[in-house]
Amino acid sequence: MPQEPRTLSLRWATRDQAPDGLPGIPTLQVWPEYNTHGETVGALWDRLFDLPDYQSVCWDEETGAVLAEAFVVPCWWDGTEAGLGPGIDATMRDALERIDRGDELNSLCALSAEVAPESRGRGMAADALQQMKRVAHRHGLGALIAPVRPSWKDRYPITPIEHYVTWRRADGTLFDPWMRVHERLGASMGPPLPRSLHITATVAEWESWVDLQFPATGTYTFPRGLAPLDADRQADRAEYWEPNVWFVHDVG
Repeated sequence: MPQEPRTLSLRWATRDQAPDGLPGIPTLQVWPEYNTHGETVGALWDRLFDLPDYQSVCWDEETGAVLAEAFVVPCWWDGTEAGLGPGIDATMRDALERIDRGDELNSLCALSAEVAPESRGRGMAADALQQMKRVAHRHGLGALIAPVRPSWKDRYPITPIEHYVTWRRADGTLFDPWMRVHERLGASMGPPLPRSLHITATVAEWESWVDLQFPATGTYTFPRGLAPLDADRQADRAEYWEPNVWFVHDVG
């Protein structure tokens, strides 16, 4: 007789509370290669591991397999839409500078909800957001702000993010699945961010990351890209700005 599927025994904890030796999810299982080369986010990402009481992990207690991770940074937000800032690069840079100075912090910025490929389709991303809210509450922070990377924007790379975020389905819910998860959890949508995460590199580097040739200077769409890439063959430089959209969760 076929065996019944095993019921997972899941546990979320911050890294300082989790068992020693739990691995992280390999980056390239979660993100396209180009996304790992952000000028600001890529340079500052390792700083998050100095804040283990903020970073979270979910694992199967029976097997020890890591199923999801949640990365955040404590920050300052003045409570206004204008105060949310231009994107993930600026927010992460400002947050870490404030931490270094010992400034007051009042909010938590979601940076990444990562789910292992074998665990997708189980609602783990929504669970990661709930865990971020628990972390914010534990630290006495009043809001969880999130520069969201829309999951279907790569299907519509030439559509401006300002238009994309307004799309809704016939039932009134947001068109984009990841944006829809945030709204379903009670978050309010803030401003769209056409220039949130900056990635520049040589043309050859970009060609290797996305497995596509850019034979002449011009503007290109590329696999899994949320917006077009501007390639300059003469300057040997290709530039990409990834768009996001702000969502604000009340921690309560």
